[in-house]
Amino acid sequence: MEIYKKLLSHFGPQNWWPGDSPFEIAVGAVLTQNTNWGNVEAAIKNLKHARVLCPKKLHDMPNDDLAKLIKPAGYFNLKAKRLKNFINYLINFYDGKIENMLVKDTEILRRELLEVNGIGPETADSILLYACNKKIFVVDAYTKRIFERAGVIDKGLDYYEIQEFITKNFKGDLQDYNEFHALIVALGKDFCRPKPRCEKCALNNICLFFIDK
Repeated sequence: MEIYKKLLSHFGPQNWWPGDSPFEIAVGAVLTQNTNWGNVEAAIKNLKHARVLCPKKLHDMPNDDLAKLIKPAGYFNLKAKRLKNFINYLINFYDGKIENMLVKDTEILRRELLEVNGIGPETADSILLYACNKKIFVVDAYTKRIFERAGVIDKGLDYYEIQEFITKNFKGDLQDYNEFHALIVALGKDFCRPKPRCEKCALNNICLFFIDK
């Protein structure tokens, strides 16, 4: 909570995840794998310009056409298949509506999402937290790097071990979970880089990595 409050004071509310609908947020979560958000925004803009950003139209679109539209997001052929896999799941199980997912238990939804080819833990949890408003903490490379350097977690923990540790020790509500992850991304992107900018970091007075330097 101390880290959360320091980051919130430094960066302010992030209003994350950007998107005009839960479906758009879920699409963004799939496309953001292995790329930055600016590239995802360009891909989503293409989908909107083509007026195909809805489950049925994307479902009916040939993979090659979809790949061309999402090309800015990188790995576009692979991501077109992964996006189609998610949309097939959404249509087959929930009539193509994210809203129909909301009534189901978080753990059941998570298991279902992880069975979709191309959706891993981080993508699944991003969809659950940001599109479905489920209280689950998203762990990414920034989380691991920042918390290891700060001495909060041991090195070498896997996704689920880090997630379990944070869930047990961070007593925030749904909005706090949303905000904390977004703030971690902001810190990791601008300060806690592979080559860190410790002198300007909001955590420089509590971070063991900074003290060691």
